Amino acid sequence: MEPAIAIMQPYFFPYIGYFQLINAVNKFVFYDDVNFIKRGWINRNKILINNQSNYFTIPCKDVSQNKLINQIGHALNDRSREKLLKKVSLSYRNAPFFNSVFPIIEKVVRFKSNLISDLAIESVETTCNYLKLHTSFEISSKKYNNRDLDRADRLIDICNIEGIKHYINPESGKTLYEKSYFSKRGITLSFLKTGDVRYKQFQNDFIQRLSIIDVMMFNSPEEIRANLLPDFKLI
Repeated sequence: MEPAIAIMQPYFFPYIGYFQLINAVNKFVFYDDVNFIKRGWINRNKILINNQSNYFTIPCKDVSQNKLINQIGHALNDRSREKLLKKVSLSYRNAPFFNSVFPIIEKVVRFKSNLISDLAIESVETTCNYLKLHTSFEISSKKYNNRDLDRADRLIDICNIEGIKHYINPESGKTLYEKSYFSKRGITLSFLKTGDVRYKQFQNDFIQRLSIIDVMMFNSPEEIRANLLPDFKLI
């Protein structure tokens, strides 16, 4: 297989498709110097609460879509940290892998940084360590210095800097990027389409597209690597 690269905004404990993308590439770039998206996935996701899908959110300060992700501070304090951890604990304390997974969440929530980008990156890297994924990471603001380029050209520039000619984007990127534009510039563009990922939760009907927190609470790292991460196709 030829080397591949993915470039994505840092999300806080994102859904499994994000980790499928990480596992499908050799290098993953946290795209932290693009505009913050309000009500997106940078500072929130969904977990299972009383057999329903519910948001958990990291509060942020002075949120603006005119600011870069790495310019946005979070507003967690001791009280809100404990409230968030209690919410997760009450929701999953009877899950089969709670004792292994809850310390991961606790470590991330208590991570010493005032920036939501750092907290999100820590959540992804800590999860990858737990799952024993070996993709290497870069942070865009610390390496590439190409914010003057247009959207697609920035991605192509990062590919060229890394010397990687296969760029993989989530399926949602089909509305933003054209394969022909990348191909004319020497880059193969593929889109990752997540399969119908399912696993046993509690006694409820399966609820999809929750945070990786939910996935880890009900599946061992070995099961996730063998059965869930490969459940995608490139289109």
